[in-house]
Amino acid sequence: MSVISLRSITKSYYLGLSAVPVLHGIDLDIEKGEYLSIVGSSGSGKSTLMNIIGCMDKPTSGSYILNGKNVENMTDHELSEIRNTEIGFVYQTFNLLMRKNVFDNVLLPLQYMRSRKADRSTVLKLIERVGLKERIYHKPNELSGGQRQRVAIARALAAGPSLLLADEPTGNLDSATTREIMKLFDELHEEGVTIIIVTHEHEIAQHTRKIITLHDGRTQSRIFKKKTNSLRP
Repeated sequence: MSVISLRSITKSYYLGLSAVPVLHGIDLDIEKGEYLSIVGSSGSGKSTLMNIIGCMDKPTSGSYILNGKNVENMTDHELSEIRNTEIGFVYQTFNLLMRKNVFDNVLLPLQYMRSRKADRSTVLKLIERVGLKERIYHKPNELSGGQRQRVAIARALAAGPSLLLADEPTGNLDSATTREIMKLFDELHEEGVTIIIVTHEHEIAQHTRKIITLHDGRTQSRIFKKKTNSLRP
């Protein structure tokens, strides 16, 4: 079953009347439970593609189907609902609320979901799942970078999304902490979570089962691979 189906996706930005094309006819299918990376250097179009997949931007043309729903014609309100319920986001800079503790940061997505009651037990299980049971009442400034990213991952999973979208999730972490975070992503994949990691680091991409390489807004290569964990000691 496809979680995502992209067909002939293009994206152009405009400087006055001049169009600046960024994506050129991207085709991509992502199945439920897949572990995939999108790799590219600065200017390759990977951030633009991530924003479209994450419903933070709309394509100029093409078709985007997310869980059977046609996304590109949705209103801003409908896209906001999709972001709140269907996609969990993990960012390089963590994007935690500094005045709230670990529990309240993870709880936040549930408070925005009108159709779902905030569930304390769900939050506690997620915090324990990412190994932060002893830090539940700590605030972000009392945590290490790796612990902050674990909070961000727990928060991204709180609403039970069909897709976890991670943007350079280890970009602010040292090598040892990077191994810990990628081990957590590996484990989540084994548990059936659908994961897309956007990165410029090929070592990070080696953790995933499919690697999509972008160059100048085009899909340059697709690599299907067996399970490997190159960052583990």
